[in-house]
Amino acid sequence: MTKSPLAPDHFPDLPVIDGVTFAATAAGVKYKDRTDVMLAVMAPGTQIAGVFTKSSTRSANVLDCQAKLGGAADAGAGAAIIVNSGNSNAFTGKVGEGSVAAVCEATADALGIPSERVFTAATGVIGERLPHDKITAKIDELVAAQNAGGLEAAANAIMTTDTFAKGATKTVEIDGKPVKIAGMAKGSGMIAPDMATMLVYIFTDAKLSQDELQATLGSLCDETFNCITVDSDTSTSDSLMLAATGASGVDVSGKNTFTDALRDVMLDLSHQVVRDGEGATKFIEVTVRGGATDASAKTVALAIANSPLVKTAIAGEDPNWGRIVMAIGKSGEPADRDKISIHFGDILVADEGWAADSYTEEAGASYMKAQDLNISVNLGIGTGASTVWTCDLTHGYITINADYRS
Repeated sequence: MTKSPLAPDHFPDLPVIDGVTFAATAAGVKYKDRTDVMLAVMAPGTQIAGVFTKSSTRSANVLDCQAKLGGAADAGAGAAIIVNSGNSNAFTGKVGEGSVAAVCEATADALGIPSERVFTAATGVIGERLPHDKITAKIDELVAAQNAGGLEAAANAIMTTDTFAKGATKTVEIDGKPVKIAGMAKGSGMIAPDMATMLVYIFTDAKLSQDELQATLGSLCDETFNCITVDSDTSTSDSLMLAATGASGVDVSGKNTFTDALRDVMLDLSHQVVRDGEGATKFIEVTVRGGATDASAKTVALAIANSPLVKTAIAGEDPNWGRIVMAIGKSGEPADRDKISIHFGDILVADEGWAADSYTEEAGASYMKAQDLNISVNLGIGTGASTVWTCDLTHGYITINADYRS
């Protein structure tokens, strides 16, 4: 598959996070000779938080993880995350639950940890039985191959229609000691998070209680992963997990420096998902100000970002700002037609409900040729504001999804 034109030049050089190791292998879940299973093993004392899809048809893996997080299982026993691509194990009923149990039990036995401390995820086709025996047959191999520097290989193993593996990192100094954060993500289509998004795994050597870790993750998710969209479709399998090994010995409770660094990593990963949107050629930031509330502004921003008419116009480099006006109106949120202004980057397109005197079609068309675009709207009725990120909608998206199961 051709790499997205919006992709970064290379996978980042990620630091080793003390207290966690990785391995990946080809189990043949869907394709032969394709790396499709990863196992991350975390040291005793690791705290784990997670945010998951709110879909009413969420997968057996998601339901199992939700049931386990914050439970009574001894954190001193260590933990594991095992993920497969090629099959989402969603809409598979009791059979899917049995597959999760089988993978968890086999992993727990191999590592000598409680099955309650094994977290799973699956991504790929919905509605097909997961051949979990192919995964369990590889667990001993995965355990033996654990490597502290194996995060990039793990990131490659969880891809489906992704055109590149996604990684991000940040190291900050707190109380005179370095605290490291590194993470990976997969996602390209079926992206309109309603929790976290896609599959995302972030690891840090910071020390933090599970309650604080969970609260921090949930709050930052609303500012990052819940502000991206590729196609307005929320997956059955979206999972975001954060593991804090505590190996640095640095207690980051209440430390804004850590929170800001974690936000940076999450925002970086979320933007990479948009830049790998199926068929994408444009990365688009949509900012709405002057809304009745922040929530109202976000609804308007997402109405613009999810509009097929807006996205296809951008794909064709057509500065058809009337479609933005349409999207504002269809959002159902309060807006005053005669107070609305619209910018393309620094170009004032419309002002106080009318085309700006200074605007020219040539200026708009020239701006649309850029790969990174900013559309900003001021509704002029309040102080609410929100920014979301999306991509354009091209023939490539149709081709990928028309042939997805072929």
